[in-house]
Amino acid sequence: MRVLLAHTPQMRRDYYGERSLNGLRAVADVKLHEGDVALDAAALVEAAADVDIIVADRMTQGPGEIFPRLPKLRAFVRCAVDIRNIDVAAASNAGVLVTQASPGFVQSVAELALGFMVDLSRGVSRATADYHAGSKPDVVMGRQLAGSTIGIIGYGAIGRHLSGIAKVLGMTVIVADPFVTIDDVAIRHLPLDDLLAHADYVVCLAVANAQTENLIGAPALARMQRHAFFINLSRGNLVDEAALAVALREKRVAGAAMDVGRAPDQMPTPELAKLPNVIATPHVGGLTPPAIEHQSSETVRQVAKIVAGEIPIGAVNADRWMRRP
Repeated sequence: MRVLLAHTPQMRRDYYGERSLNGLRAVADVKLHEGDVALDAAALVEAAADVDIIVADRMTQGPGEIFPRLPKLRAFVRCAVDIRNIDVAAASNAGVLVTQASPGFVQSVAELALGFMVDLSRGVSRATADYHAGSKPDVVMGRQLAGSTIGIIGYGAIGRHLSGIAKVLGMTVIVADPFVTIDDVAIRHLPLDDLLAHADYVVCLAVANAQTENLIGAPALARMQRHAFFINLSRGNLVDEAALAVALREKRVAGAAMDVGRAPDQMPTPELAKLPNVIATPHVGGLTPPAIEHQSSETVRQVAKIVAGEIPIGAVNADRWMRRP
């Protein structure tokens, strides 16, 4: 079988790696996308006309129009957890299997959350920028994590891992998530409004969907303490960025850190990221070798199963897969 690896060369280098590429080549004939921009629908149809499987990064969309136009295509394999930009219903109607990767970035993202909290609390980025500019930084009293309260919105894999780290550091942990039961007596399970009112650090890790769109808007920000920091490591869709900008400019919250936003590829929005009480990173929460290899190697295992005519772990529409080998 033939596979199109739809990553651009840079995305292939950063988010796939040579080991997984060699593994993919061991189970299929691999065709590489060599352009510098992600394939749009027309370009994807052209590039995938002679392939059986597409392995796509998060930038490569799977719009519904492509599936009827690719009669040879058997599967659309996503090298990421987020499949919101794949039209799974259209793929199912065409008999094409869709898969997603499992989260291999739990530790990586949790560690970045910890780094954000330290940076916000101690002014690391601010002081460094002043020194780089040849200026003398202001000496500002910091906040230590021990004894502070972290409020985690969304108690999934990352939230659970981060809560364990926070407890070891001597933080009080409170969680808002109406869909889970928490058995740990050291963690207080609160409604979101109560969490916002009590947390020194609000870390947003909720799932992005229609129900959580703009979850953190003006009413939520108004409930936060003025000394509190807001951290977003989930998706930009969860935040009303205009409301957050107002709260930051008016110092109704002390500061924010973000690895995601509403710019292309879920990058932080530049207009928000440039505010003086904001620190931002370009969607690198899961960009560490162990995290990337977890997901890319998983696509290799999925492709091997598909080639064998078997349903791989990570399939989201197995009951509609009609184009089996």
